[in-house]
Amino acid sequence: MNKSVIRTFIVSAVILLISVTIIAQVTVEDYRRADSLSQKFAGKTWYGNVRPSWAGKTSVFTYENETPAGKEYIIIDPVKKTKKEAFSTEKLAKKMSDLSDEEIDPKNLPINRVSFNEDLKSFTFMWNNVEWTCNLPSYKLESGERENDRRRGRDGWMWDRRDELSNDPVSSPDDKWEAFIEDFNVHVRNKKTKEEYSLSYDGGIGLYYSSYMEWSPDSKKIMAFRVKPAEKHMIHYVESSPDDQLQPKHHSHEYTKPGDALPQHYPQIFDIDSGKHLKIDDSLIPNQYSLERYRWNRDSKSLTYEYNKRGHQLYQVISIDAETGDQKIIINEESETFIDYSGKRYRYDLNDGNEIIWASERDGWNHLYLYNGKTGEVKNQITKGNWVVRDVEFVDTLERKIIFTASGREEGDPYFIHYYSVNLDGSGLRKLTDGYGNHIAYFSPDKKYFVDTWSTVDTPPVAVLRKTLTGAEVMKLEETDITELKAAGWRAPEVFAAKGRDGETDIWGIIMRPVDFDPSKKYPVIEYIYAGPHSSFVPKSFRPYMGNMHSLAELGFILVQIDGMGTSNRSKAFHDICWKNIKDAGFPDRILWMKAAAAKYPEMDISRVGIYGTSAGGQNSTGALLFHPEFYKVGVSSCGCHDNRMDKIWWNEQWMGWPVGPEYAESSNVDNAHRLQGKLLLINGEMDNNVDPSSTVQVVDALIKANKNFDYLFVPGMRHSSGGDYGEHKRRDFFVKHLLGVDPPEWKLH
Repeated sequence: MNKSVIRTFIVSAVILLISVTIIAQVTVEDYRRADSLSQKFAGKTWYGNVRPSWAGKTSVFTYENETPAGKEYIIIDPVKKTKKEAFSTEKLAKKMSDLSDEEIDPKNLPINRVSFNEDLKSFTFMWNNVEWTCNLPSYKLESGERENDRRRGRDGWMWDRRDELSNDPVSSPDDKWEAFIEDFNVHVRNKKTKEEYSLSYDGGIGLYYSSYMEWSPDSKKIMAFRVKPAEKHMIHYVESSPDDQLQPKHHSHEYTKPGDALPQHYPQIFDIDSGKHLKIDDSLIPNQYSLERYRWNRDSKSLTYEYNKRGHQLYQVISIDAETGDQKIIINEESETFIDYSGKRYRYDLNDGNEIIWASERDGWNHLYLYNGKTGEVKNQITKGNWVVRDVEFVDTLERKIIFTASGREEGDPYFIHYYSVNLDGSGLRKLTDGYGNHIAYFSPDKKYFVDTWSTVDTPPVAVLRKTLTGAEVMKLEETDITELKAAGWRAPEVFAAKGRDGETDIWGIIMRPVDFDPSKKYPVIEYIYAGPHSSFVPKSFRPYMGNMHSLAELGFILVQIDGMGTSNRSKAFHDICWKNIKDAGFPDRILWMKAAAAKYPEMDISRVGIYGTSAGGQNSTGALLFHPEFYKVGVSSCGCHDNRMDKIWWNEQWMGWPVGPEYAESSNVDNAHRLQGKLLLINGEMDNNVDPSSTVQVVDALIKANKNFDYLFVPGMRHSSGGDYGEHKRRDFFVKHLLGVDPPEWKLH
């Protein structure tokens, strides 16, 4: 190599180094700017956020409207096609000020949940957690009940199984009897005479009757089931730094994991008059994951229930003849991979179960079918095509019509939700929503009208009123104004699509650039990942601020979010990639997507790619460094479910199968920790109430045993979280140091 070539090479390298260094300078002011974005973009969008509150059972509705001049309250009459001020904010503010001895701003009333009564002579609203009624035209205020705080479960814990013996006595429909459990057996008591007697005698400690029983409509029969209990799996916590005492606390909770034994339920029927015990053959329902949704027919001659076999490859609707005890399979759903019972299950019984509307992916896409509820024959497929039914809004039994949501039928982004109607025989499919974007509809109580609001991540919401019958527009309601948001520096995310691993399927995602983006510079790329198979996750609707994707970008990165194969809401084949293969996480598609984006946008430096996520995203972001270190260089994982054998049963057996096989170890970040390359920060909450925190600790243990260099943030007292403010700061620092290549600024920001 001659000297001139060497000089050219050195000069080029120096220029590149200087360019990278210029981008990489991150100061306290950059962090402050990143922190300020949420406030900077707040209150800069006007109109368009229409959330109707219907007046009783009518089609008249009100909504709160944010305007540059303050909040206004609009009332719409669809029949008259009128739009006007719902009430005088000045008069209401005056009355509120008189009551509270405080100055109430009429342009920013501290109220919510405004709802007119059906006669439109008064309306209610919430103020200081109290429901108030305002009478018109006097504006006289009457206070109502204080709203109670609603807390979920014990200390936010949600994984306990119900105690089958703890239910209160169950009254018969005619209120003459009550059924209860005594000495593990079914008893009934005459509520008038107090006479009681036993209906069963075969219950005991190891096989007892559940106190959750189902009376027949005629009050002459009871369905109860014997329970074969299973040992509870308990997980244990040591709360190191409780707020109310110096010494640590020990906590233990029930938490069933993949492979654990499950309780088994065996339906039985009892006749009240004769005392007859009709024993039901249980050979039809082995290895239950669950039995549920018991429903008696109105004639009390039969009932149905749903059987979800362990492993989620068989799901059935079964009918029991209450006179003979004979069982019949009405609907038989089978899959070589998995049945998405947790995300796509839908059933609606018509005419007392003579017909059943049922959702299935049997033809490769999620669609609706009409069954004969007595014979189990498919009468017809209601919807069909290479698109996905997302949900059923309601069934019009008189018109024999379904209003439902679907995605993928229209041109463009296959995740955009539209609303449709179709007849039960499959005819008359009609799209009810127009406008390119993701739609959300609010239907009037009489179902004659609906408010249709749609947007994309880069175009703000538009709201119109439509007729449900045809989808025809009745009147335009609002169109969002983002002039001030743009003036504040807001930069819209860019929607981008590229081919996936098969070379045919479009993979969709978004690209987010910093406010001061300079296309002449090179930016490291950070992917925000959540590849849980239970849904899809890339935002589809307009949001002025997208959390830490926005704030991270401000430090000198380009952020991306992608839905790869293995996630839901596309074809069954697209979804099946995850089957017994959670570690895949769509990475082949994600990598191809980023390479395609970088080919179009050279400012994206995919030689420096980072990744972060929480929960399933925590598993994915660590997995990126273990299984794809040639592409992903830096990862931050929060509260990850790093080994599917350590996490909750329903989510993991749904995708990884049962019995627990070698696939669990193949996808485990613990068993594959020795593969680590690149830089990894693990964040873990001591009191994680979703994922067993030991899951992360076991990764830490495996990394130490493999003599790997990594970082670990353990947050005392933290529940399931991305890390809180402290963890967010550490995440930023980690990417700044290892992707930009400079030391982050000192922490004295304020």
